[in-house]
Amino acid sequence: MEQSNEVIQKKNLFSGIQPSGNITLGNYLGALRNFVLLHEQYNCLFCVVDLHALTLRQDPAALRRNSASLAALYIACGLDPEKNIIYCQSHVPEHAELGWILNCFTYMGELSRMTQFKDKSQKHADNINAGLFTYPVLMASDILLYQTHVVPVGADQKQHLEICRDIAGRFNSIYGDVFVIPEPYIPKTSARIMSLSDPTRKMSKSDAEDSYVAVLDAPDAIRRKFKRAVTDSEAEIRYDPENKPGVSNLLSILAAVKGTTPEEEASALSGLGYGALKEATAQAVVEALAPIQARYQEIIKDKDYLNAILKTNAEKAHAIAFRTLRKVYKKIGLYQI
Repeated sequence: MEQSNEVIQKKNLFSGIQPSGNITLGNYLGALRNFVLLHEQYNCLFCVVDLHALTLRQDPAALRRNSASLAALYIACGLDPEKNIIYCQSHVPEHAELGWILNCFTYMGELSRMTQFKDKSQKHADNINAGLFTYPVLMASDILLYQTHVVPVGADQKQHLEICRDIAGRFNSIYGDVFVIPEPYIPKTSARIMSLSDPTRKMSKSDAEDSYVAVLDAPDAIRRKFKRAVTDSEAEIRYDPENKPGVSNLLSILAAVKGTTPEEEASALSGLGYGALKEATAQAVVEALAPIQARYQEIIKDKDYLNAILKTNAEKAHAIAFRTLRKVYKKIGLYQI
């Protein structure tokens, strides 16, 4: 029987996180933990999107520190820098270069309808800058630069992926099949972790500190936050997201960390009070994050190791990005030497 020599090419996956200084438990359980398995199926690029962070005024020293911290945390969470491309956005200038070109193929009306622009404009009324307005175009550049097939997106980013697809389709309709049209990546199983203070809202690092658990929080801080978590007045441990969102959120966190189901955890804690639920959840989270925090400390203290990884991976990203940008330049008529 003749054997096929055909090589199945893996599709490309791109994900970017801003270096804000805090990666939440929700980010880890809902995304980062799942990313560890993706390199077998996809060519993965995980980007520290430091250019996006500039839409808000940044303390330069803090931004540098947070960028290194996020890169270290990517690795500490299990992403192998030999099997994934982990890099900083600003280390690959093609992001900004393609961003300018795509600005010329994006309409003001499209950008003015972006929900996130409206929300951030209200929150930061004293700093409604052009970068905030064109943020989705740079995000489109991030994605299209690597001929990305799939992009992990949350509910708050779906609109950005939609405009990215529109921009790519518009460009392709004029110049031919230049860009891959990306699709959203939706994991088969993903924990949806809600705020500890308002369990009807997703856990977010932009909320008050007691609303979320950060991956790098000390054990005492984690226990304190869970002790203050909102529950209800019924005193019954039951998984019922509609009627008992606070209790159900704690059960979801506990189950996600332990690899069980919320219903199983509710059964195991049956007859006990909310104090026992909070204590069990806090302890499980502390134990789950301990090895990540230990590995993170090793990486962040070895600056030469981290810098070498970021440099090598930026070169890998650049090699891919350069091919796309050269193709774009040729298509639109820029003179190349």
